[in-house]
Amino acid sequence: MRTPRRTLLGALPLLAAPRLLQAQPAATGAWPNRPIRLIVPFQAGGATDVTARVIAEQIGTLLGQPVVIDNRAGAGGNLGADAVAKAEPDGHTLLMATIGTASINQYLYQKLPYDPQKDLAPIALVNEVANGVIVDARVPAQSLAELVALAKGDPGGMNYGTPGNGTSGHLCGELLKARAGIDLQHVPYRGTGAVIPELLAGRLQVAVDNLPAYLPHLASGALRLLAVTSKERWFTAPETPTVAEAGATLGLKGFEAVAWFGLQAPAKVPRPVIEAVAGATLRALGEASVQAKLREIGSAPRPMGPEDFGRFIASENAKWSEVVRISGARLE
Repeated sequence: MRTPRRTLLGALPLLAAPRLLQAQPAATGAWPNRPIRLIVPFQAGGATDVTARVIAEQIGTLLGQPVVIDNRAGAGGNLGADAVAKAEPDGHTLLMATIGTASINQYLYQKLPYDPQKDLAPIALVNEVANGVIVDARVPAQSLAELVALAKGDPGGMNYGTPGNGTSGHLCGELLKARAGIDLQHVPYRGTGAVIPELLAGRLQVAVDNLPAYLPHLASGALRLLAVTSKERWFTAPETPTVAEAGATLGLKGFEAVAWFGLQAPAKVPRPVIEAVAGATLRALGEASVQAKLREIGSAPRPMGPEDFGRFIASENAKWSEVVRISGARLE
């Protein structure tokens, strides 16, 4: 069951499992005895990277060792996820997991170097972010309906960029295409940081991507936000309709898809380590300063411990396997 977004996060320490919130490094012997490496499977500057940096310092303080960010971009996040899946399961290597690495990619790619259900263990869900359908301001479409009309008038002649194959932006774009009956050419990049310059330069017409990094360019008028992919209007752009609203007569009624980020570890990491990291993460997410920083980057905190996060991933697997089937998307 979906956790309400408006959960009173300030009450988190009272609501989360006491065992997790009380977990201390001492519960796992010598761990951690050196800095913890947090692998981010995308380039610096995107929502995955920024989320990791917001929580890393506080988690490191609580665990008694610094958490060091290691960006490993490529293959829709698969390179970074595979590095964690094959890392020594001693609790010193963690993954900033995404909706792609934990769920979508196993259905989208014909073959993965890792098994997200067997090789990675859930620790904690951190936050969620709406995707936006964003255009270069020079594109004449002022609404989602006008964009669909443009695309129908030029089948295959327009393109849309995402931060990579298997990202939520990619699958949102493919689902949008399938349901609206349009043909846009997908252009995958190695992270949001590579998409934005192409869009600003006019070499890319449309982006379907996590909203936060685009906000300054939307505010300046260089880019235009046509719709958001969340169920309800997103708090950073309350004047912008959802895809379901804007596309109600275009076959898009009920459209909903948000990106999310969480922590995972190699599957064989000892349970006390999982609980200690989860406890530190939940405590960090209970801090008003961390909540404020996550909202400043356009995301909504959504804390869950290992068991709830595991069930959440299972529900996402059911959803995204069907989306991949409907969209017809498939990658080597």
